[in-house]
Amino acid sequence: MISATEFARASRDVRHALESAGAVDRLWARDHTLWQPEADECANRLGWIDEPQRAETDAHNLIETRDQLAARGIRRVIWSGMGGSSLFPELLARSPLEREVPFDLRVLDTVHPAALRRALEAVEPTSTMLVFASKSGGTIETRTHLDVLTTAHPEAPVAVVTDPGSALERMARDRGWRCWTANPDIGGRFSALSRFGTVATALLGIDPTLLARPAARLAAGARTSADNPAFDLAVFLATAHRTGRDKLTLVGPAALPGFGSWVEQLVAESTGKHGVGILPVVDEVFGDTADGGDDRCVVGYGDTAAVEALRAAGHPVFELGSVPADELGAETMRWMLATAWLGAALRINPFDQPDVESAKRAALAVLDGTAPKAPPRGDPVAALASLRDGDHVVIQAFVDPDSPLVSDLARLRSRLRARYRCAVTVGIGPRYLHSTGQLHKGGPNTGVFLQIVDAGDDDLEVPGRGFTLATLLRAQADGDYDALVAAGRRVVRTNAETVLALA
Repeated sequence: MISATEFARASRDVRHALESAGAVDRLWARDHTLWQPEADECANRLGWIDEPQRAETDAHNLIETRDQLAARGIRRVIWSGMGGSSLFPELLARSPLEREVPFDLRVLDTVHPAALRRALEAVEPTSTMLVFASKSGGTIETRTHLDVLTTAHPEAPVAVVTDPGSALERMARDRGWRCWTANPDIGGRFSALSRFGTVATALLGIDPTLLARPAARLAAGARTSADNPAFDLAVFLATAHRTGRDKLTLVGPAALPGFGSWVEQLVAESTGKHGVGILPVVDEVFGDTADGGDDRCVVGYGDTAAVEALRAAGHPVFELGSVPADELGAETMRWMLATAWLGAALRINPFDQPDVESAKRAALAVLDGTAPKAPPRGDPVAALASLRDGDHVVIQAFVDPDSPLVSDLARLRSRLRARYRCAVTVGIGPRYLHSTGQLHKGGPNTGVFLQIVDAGDDDLEVPGRGFTLATLLRAQADGDYDALVAAGRRVVRTNAETVLALA
């Protein structure tokens, strides 16, 4: 295990390298060569750095629109999106930020039939707005939600959030739906302070300036490397990676449930490529002792028992203190800036996602009948026996996200961590495909993947698509399995009963 002195020495080296490269100035100058020589998927992905100012300017219009909707009797929003289009709205919906109007926003980011049935039942056409959020306008899950929900409730008001020129924008214009277009120079996982986040903020009854102003304040203090909270975080994470501690354990913040899931997507999809990556490990349960291997680093919000247990176990800790909910905008900007500088330190482009499309292509091949047969059941015990120092376990569960099985898997996660002394994560499919899926296939080959598929017995047809929701869910699971195999990963298709009996 690396000593604190060795970690500090490595940290000084990382800081010096970034400062010598002019990393701070080059980011604010939108210099794509900080990450790669080519401008593609880089120069046009930096619009987020001054989005807080645009968000504050836009807040009045969004509040005015929200009040108009409230006057029409709208009180509930079904928000359909995936990845960056859903994780931040879900975080907002769970936050204790003050609401000026009591809107109820429910996020839909699965194609499991049970979840779609719950969404259909929650729609009261006179008081519910359907919002479909997709940067590309072609996200298959979101378009499937649109087909199912608008067919079942054609009288419900509809709105979309998308990039200018997308197929979803054209559909909205043709059908007379409300359409919010976002800054196209921002990638999905960096879109929290763009309209993908601020529209959701307004539709929750929250003033968007509560996000924008703290974010702008933090950005203003991050123009040099000195006393820069985002740069310091980037240096810590890059040092951890350099010293073999590439499992980022995030503890808290307690005031912002769901923040870990948003950070997980941001860091995993930004760093997991070309055999490089940092695995975020969020929402873990620790007692007064910490287990799980010697490859962790810790970012802790508040001096909690979990942070102290991890510190006592010898893991490097970056302490951020207790953060109130009204600092959400600042923390969002801190992590986005830190992730950008982390990409420079790791010599990768944090704004592309070269391996995400592999699973999408494989899923489409399953749907059109050109893929191999469904994967056979494998032996998870044999797969776990292959674990080596520095490896981790990923449970990929294509199941109803509200199923009791999800809680069972969370408890199993702690037992597997203690038994195999490694990091263990749980991803709910297809949600994780837009989050950690990039790292699974593009990051270091250190994962053992246990895949579970349970589409339930109460299927739903997708109007005009020629397949059902259960068919789509299974195709996405099969497609990801095939993509993992093609990437040389250790993956096993199994079932819930077998997995729950592992420890």
